Amino acid sequence: MPLTLYMHPLSSYCHKALIAFHENATPFTAMSVDLGDPDERAVLLKLWGVGKFPVLQDAARGEVVPESSIIIEYIDRYYPGGTRFIPQDRDAEREVRLKDRFYDLHIHNHMQKVVGDRLRPAGSKDPHGVEDAKTRMRAAYDIAEREMASRSWAAGDDFSMADCAAAPALFYAARVLPYADSHPHLAAYLERLKARPSYARVLKDAEPYFHMFPQGD
Repeated sequence: MPLTLYMHPLSSYCHKALIAFHENATPFTAMSVDLGDPDERAVLLKLWGVGKFPVLQDAARGEVVPESSIIIEYIDRYYPGGTRFIPQDRDAEREVRLKDRFYDLHIHNHMQKVVGDRLRPAGSKDPHGVEDAKTRMRAAYDIAEREMASRSWAAGDDFSMADCAAAPALFYAARVLPYADSHPHLAAYLERLKARPSYARVLKDAEPYFHMFPQGD
């Protein structure tokens, strides 16, 4: 098959891209990359000099596509399925792109800041940065809670790229800064995402690696 996704089953941004592939049963080869292995890391760096996954290689079209949102847009255009991740309507498209950015920038990235700090050695922690990240996450939770009180999915009634972004952001954020008791609509939305067959498969594939997720103090 022409599509190869360089990824890791535990990676939250890889989850985002994987949801899109599974949603439409798009054929692809999953190439798990161990960044701690010099040879495997070298392969990834050759494809995408930033050295971060996910990265999609399309042998049929001779394309290398990095970044989760761009990968989803790419398969939506060139390998479309029953679920369209980017709406044709311009206003609906703008809302999907906004929510994609919202969950990535205002929950996902701050969650990763907290997780990354847990991996730092003693003496190199950044408690101020962690508290700032949690404060920003709480603000984003409040916004999302209000919106999800009247929506089924992140950008409205239809599953989209925005939900691919929201799923791993909210799943891992719940382990970093729990919100089930304080934000019930957001918590209910996460349960809908976890019940979606495409994300349920991603989570099942990630189960053997969850022990690697760094726990808090």
